[in-house]
Amino acid sequence: MKALNVIELDGAVACRIETLAPPQAKDGEVLIKAHWSSVNYKDALAATGAGKIMRSMPMIGGVDVAGQIEHSTDPRFKPGDAVLVTGYGLGVERDGGFAEYVAVPADWVVPMPDGLTGFQAMALGTAGFTAGLSIMKMEQMGLVPGAGPVVVTGATGGVGSLAADMLAQRGYEVVAISGKPEQEAYLKALGVSRVIDRKTLEMGTRPLEKSLWAGAVDTVGGATLAWLTRTMAYRGVIAACGLAGGVELNTTVMPFILRGVSLLGIDSVACPMEERRLLWQRLATDLKPKQLESGIARTVTLDELPDVFQGFLKGTVTGRTVVDLRQH
Repeated sequence: MKALNVIELDGAVACRIETLAPPQAKDGEVLIKAHWSSVNYKDALAATGAGKIMRSMPMIGGVDVAGQIEHSTDPRFKPGDAVLVTGYGLGVERDGGFAEYVAVPADWVVPMPDGLTGFQAMALGTAGFTAGLSIMKMEQMGLVPGAGPVVVTGATGGVGSLAADMLAQRGYEVVAISGKPEQEAYLKALGVSRVIDRKTLEMGTRPLEKSLWAGAVDTVGGATLAWLTRTMAYRGVIAACGLAGGVELNTTVMPFILRGVSLLGIDSVACPMEERRLLWQRLATDLKPKQLESGIARTVTLDELPDVFQGFLKGTVTGRTVVDLRQH
């Protein structure tokens, strides 16, 4: 089979398309004939060595995959079942989704929900799952349409684009913050009401700044997340789900004890299976983005994959990148 293998070469991390022996499903595992995968920021970090993501090398990359069961040692799945896998240890602890065949523990596998194709599932992928989980958790904390603007940072990225689309569909007033003001038309097509150029933000230095947001999906972290804590409205809710802008968080307790702000940590990797399956059902129905296929997703082949990672690291990629594993 063909796969994108991540290796150490002369002391550096490199990736290349190789022909490898297909894996075998061990006890408690399934073998998936992979049809689609997707590229996440995490995949770019792993494949280039820009981040220490993989536990060992060589390893096949890819934290997402969708396809059909080829062989199963678990009675819950049978050959021909349409399935998807995101997160857990895929592409981190064991060979991932950038391959024609993928063997995984059956406990990691989600049956493909009615209403989603394999392509759509991977146009969502970890990014869409993260966006959906952010919205679900914020609404559980009381966020409702009409409460005030909801801001999305890093809005042209995968998580940001999908979150903006989902929020707009649900009736929220969505404000996008992006370092790509030239993408305003793209963001407006997702339902965003206003676009703010990241470079024009005046963050201030006071523990509390003017109340601006009822909710926030933050894919950036760092100084941006700190600013969000200071500018949330009373009982505002922030879903923190990214670190593209840094891992440090310098703020005070003031927003939390004077405005009742909630800061929610969003982890898509180890999300429990019951909640995972519920969210995938919602991603196929009420949270399914309108612009998923027409505006947000582009497709590359496995052979083209090594050339796309630098764009993620440089921040030049818009929306989602789906990998077609059926083409050679």
